[in-house]
Amino acid sequence: MAKFIVIEGLDGSGGTTQVRMLCEHLSAHSTCEPSGGPVGRMIRQSLGDPEFLGDGVLPYLFAADRKDHLEREIQPRLDAGQHVVSDRYVASSLAYQSLAMPLSEVWRLNAAFRAPDVTVFLDLPVEGCLARIEARGAARDRFETLEKLTAIHAAYEAALALLLEHGQTVVRVDASQSIEAVFRDVLECV
Repeated sequence: MAKFIVIEGLDGSGGTTQVRMLCEHLSAHSTCEPSGGPVGRMIRQSLGDPEFLGDGVLPYLFAADRKDHLEREIQPRLDAGQHVVSDRYVASSLAYQSLAMPLSEVWRLNAAFRAPDVTVFLDLPVEGCLARIEARGAARDRFETLEKLTAIHAAYEAALALLLEHGQTVVRVDASQSIEAVFRDVLECV
């Protein structure tokens, strides 16, 4: 049976790398949120330009993007028997968008969406994430500051607790280890 696996964590925690490695290992389909669809492209534009859209609009756009992403990409692949690994999903919305509106409202926008078979949270302290972000040398988005990442880390704790409360499978992996050690732990979780 095809599995829907989600990798979560703060920016800089290594999610993109782990998604790539897991997809190669499982011959799975790799995807991410925001998606490559029309709403996802609008979200990506706004992440780099906070003047493009306000933070209060993002929870609604992420929910719309998720609906499109599920119908257009994720569910058809699962129905065809292919594993799907997503770089971010509902937990990210709960953590990031709860900075703009109450967590309960963000949950209400996302509660009806299909739950993943497992959500793997790559746990790395904020300082470690910032060091990795700085090492990339790329322009930072609106969430990649010490203040925002600290708030998001706390919001992730509440988000993951909410997912567990609703019966979802969430596991933590220490992302401060080497890439290979993190991958071994991720494999063990899935």
